[in-house]
Amino acid sequence: MPIPHFGQPRYRVIADKLRLRIESGAIPPGALLPAESLLTTEFRASRGTIRQALAVLRETGLVATEHGRGTYANPRPHQSGSDTCSEPETRQREIPADPEIAEIFGVDVGAILIENESVTRWNGAVRTVVRTYRLRRARP
Repeated sequence: MPIPHFGQPRYRVIADKLRLRIESGAIPPGALLPAESLLTTEFRASRGTIRQALAVLRETGLVATEHGRGTYANPRPHQSGSDTCSEPETRQREIPADPEIAEIFGVDVGAILIENESVTRWNGAVRTVVRTYRLRRARP
């Protein structure tokens, strides 16, 4: 079924529908958008109209296109000031070194390390998780 235009160019209406999918998480950051051929079928629009819609999303930073790979929802969209990024949630804990981390630090597997974890949220969804490790100081 064609999309009603309501005075807007068709490519803008399609871009708005795709933007809503990205912002709602229906198309999560980093996910591949449907192929142009699928979008032309879904929206009953020409390939040129779909390409114009994708160009609008690229201009706003919501998608990135890689030649030969497709169009992806941008993990870091540039959006309006209504979006909120939380202060990082941090925690620290002692953990035993797994084989990979033990090799990096040059310690035995199971040696105690300090893990610092920082979680940043964007509009309530986890955006980044950063874990750093350090050796625990020997107790006197």
